[in-house]
Amino acid sequence: MSARHTLTILAVEDLAASKAFYLDAFGWPVTVDVPVYVELALPEGQRLGLYTRDAYAATVGGTVAAIGGAEIGPAEVYLYVDDLEAAIARVSRAGGRPLSPRAPRAWGDEAAYFADPSGHVLVVAQPR
Repeated sequence: MSARHTLTILAVEDLAASKAFYLDAFGWPVTVDVPVYVELALPEGQRLGLYTRDAYAATVGGTVAAIGGAEIGPAEVYLYVDDLEAAIARVSRAGGRPLSPRAPRAWGDEAAYFADPSGHVLVVAQPR
């Protein structure tokens, strides 16, 4: 069997705020923009989908856990970037909530951790 990752979808609280965050932070082109879903084209053919929580729950047939306050989601979007310092600055300016500052990590990367507007963990990193 062959499988390749092409799309990550995040259930979000506020679609407009999430769309603005990811556009401001990364500038990826929007490929789908409907009232309950926005999809962004990442490099190398991958995509990031932002789905309103209620519509996502209806599509998958389950209840989506709420992330609130200082809580964060139990998964992360991990991105390699060409310029780590510039990426940290852009994510910060876009409103990313700092979680763990830029630091060398045991697995060999240097990475900084943020939360997006819905509490999803977003990592910008570079191999050391």
